[in-house]
Amino acid sequence: MSAPIDIDVEVCRRLPLADSVLRLLNYATDDAFLSDVFEKHRGRCFERELPFSLFVHLMGDALLGHRGGSAHQAFRHAQEDGTLETSVQAMYYRLGTLPAEVSMGFFSEATARLDAVVLCPATDTLPASLSDYRGVVVDGKKLKYLTKRIKLFHGLKGNVYGAKLLVAQDMRTGQALAVEAEIDGEAADNPLVPGVVARVRALPGSRPRLWVDDRAFCEFKTLRLMSEGNDAFVARYHSKCKFHPDPAVPARTGIDDVKRAFREEWGWLGAPANKNRIRVRMITVTRPDKEPLIIVTSLMDADRHPARDLLIVYRHRWGIETMFQRVVQTFDLRHLIGGTPQATIFQAAYCLLLYNIMLTIRDYVAVGAEREPETVSPHLLYGDIVAELTAWMEVIGPAATIDVLKCRVFNGAADFQRYLRETLGTVWTERWAKAKTTKRQPKKPPRAYLKGGHSSADRILRGVHKEIPIKPKKPIPLKPNSPT
Repeated sequence: MSAPIDIDVEVCRRLPLADSVLRLLNYATDDAFLSDVFEKHRGRCFERELPFSLFVHLMGDALLGHRGGSAHQAFRHAQEDGTLETSVQAMYYRLGTLPAEVSMGFFSEATARLDAVVLCPATDTLPASLSDYRGVVVDGKKLKYLTKRIKLFHGLKGNVYGAKLLVAQDMRTGQALAVEAEIDGEAADNPLVPGVVARVRALPGSRPRLWVDDRAFCEFKTLRLMSEGNDAFVARYHSKCKFHPDPAVPARTGIDDVKRAFREEWGWLGAPANKNRIRVRMITVTRPDKEPLIIVTSLMDADRHPARDLLIVYRHRWGIETMFQRVVQTFDLRHLIGGTPQATIFQAAYCLLLYNIMLTIRDYVAVGAEREPETVSPHLLYGDIVAELTAWMEVIGPAATIDVLKCRVFNGAADFQRYLRETLGTVWTERWAKAKTTKRQPKKPPRAYLKGGHSSADRILRGVHKEIPIKPKKPIPLKPNSPT
């Protein structure tokens, strides 16, 4: 390792966002770690002239520095500077044939490494009555927008999906914890549940999990799996698992935190003859102008775990939908680099890891500015991160980056956390403040047609254009009943 020159050190100091992202990414994707991950999960796949560690780093450059189809240029630049000694086609071939197990193992183990330096929010998402649990939300995601590059896809009109992911999210940090994938994008979510549950339970930590699920996961095998050991579940009720109340336990009523009436009952999902029936507590919320909200839980003690708190937890399940939307928009998953299901799995897994890193950066920035993390816009922050990374690569370059990062050695995760606090503690700018969420106004019906189908803005402003009023449709009269 050669010593970095003074100008590189100064550039590093002036680009704190890029410096922090690259150090976090380097921490989570160390070369020796990546080699171990590949050897553990590769199956019959092998590296040849393109090591898995180099492949991961080049994919990171493509996803961070370029958008969608411009990944090709990132690979060409790597060829020009001597980083990539094989062909560009070798990168695409590796991406298109990488086993799904390697992608899933890479994400889970890299996220576990990153977890050592993640800042935990001061206020937990779970209410105090549930603080003994680690809240985990599970939901599925189809990878859409697949480019029809493969010859068999040519000429097909309609959407072609990539793979199907089942993702587990930590409710406290908002970060993705584990991914289970199926190359068939039309596959159901439930067969993937045992895999993602096993990956989450293999993560370090002794707290039991509180699984929070939508109604698609309300089925006997899934709920029984999620209640094993000391774990518990809160799931939206599905009528396919018919509820049978216990007449020996009286029902209770109450008002939740948003002033809605609810009723809770105890009983079983499944008939007495069903060997898979599950003892549950059902909470039914009356909602005006909507169907009732019904959730079931394995937490039977209503005094220890009030229905009001369980309803708050279920409402926070929507955070995983927000995460999916942010990942798609921020990392442009609408432009997939590869055209095979295996390629979509790796790109999505890497984007989820980058999303976790971005949230880590956001949390350090928020703590330094004494703000709540949710008041910082990840999208706006990411825009400045990309700008700083572009400047970093133009001035320092990929080759010198390794020397710059290695000149500062950290003595464990606590030392790394101190460095991130110092680096990101004073970078806050009001440009990153998230706009307040406002309800979108309903779209009004058109009042008139423009005569001829067009006009100019100037004529409309002066009132000299011509309009054809739109007449409301007359209601169709009902036919009288025919005599019997």
